[in-house]
Amino acid sequence: MGERMRYTSERIYGIDIAKYQHGKGRRAVPIHWDKLRITHVGKRGSNNVRGTADYPVSFVYIKSTEGTSIRNRFYLNDYTQARKHDIRTGAYHFWSVRTGGAEQATYFIRNTLFRNGDLPPVLDVEPTNAQIAQSGGVERLFREIRIWLKAVERHTGVKPILYVNQMFVNNHLSKQPDLKRDYRVWIARYSEYKPDVRLTYWQLCPDGRVAGIQGDVDINVFNGYKSQFDTFIQEETIKR
Repeated sequence: MGERMRYTSERIYGIDIAKYQHGKGRRAVPIHWDKLRITHVGKRGSNNVRGTADYPVSFVYIKSTEGTSIRNRFYLNDYTQARKHDIRTGAYHFWSVRTGGAEQATYFIRNTLFRNGDLPPVLDVEPTNAQIAQSGGVERLFREIRIWLKAVERHTGVKPILYVNQMFVNNHLSKQPDLKRDYRVWIARYSEYKPDVRLTYWQLCPDGRVAGIQGDVDINVFNGYKSQFDTFIQEETIKR
């Protein structure tokens, strides 16, 4: 059985963003960082809201890089603005099956800021089964992922978090006991989740709404309340 969550004002909510939150085309749409409030938790999640959805953004993850050749051109400014507005900030790297873990780690480290108090970096892993097969299979995939995780941990001093969906957990991560044991997980599952991992964040919808941002936004909730979040910040964030 899975588990559903009731969304209340006591929960700790956050968002993750990339270039898409700045609109389409050449003319960039700004994010109004001084106005950020979560006002909608997606079509599926709305039925589980107690009261009215009106939550502060307590943390934000910003896409920094993908593979070894793609950078988010809005990353630096978004990072600066998030920190300026006292929002806990982290960066994520989108995994590519086309290149190795060492090369991707180097690219991520070279193009990302890691400052005191920043959230643990995240590796976003969501290849299809066909992509995994084409790149050499599951064993090679996890060999390269481990290389990335260890390289980024050496550089930042904290263990990265794995972003995966429930199907990836069921089909692949469950067969990697060391990763399930040693690494925190940020899971994407838009109905209910099965808490059989070291869950830190749950991405509860891809179609949320946030005042100050145009269009859909991924909404996330921390697995715990304020006291657990405070402990997480104290123990797991980057120390520089």
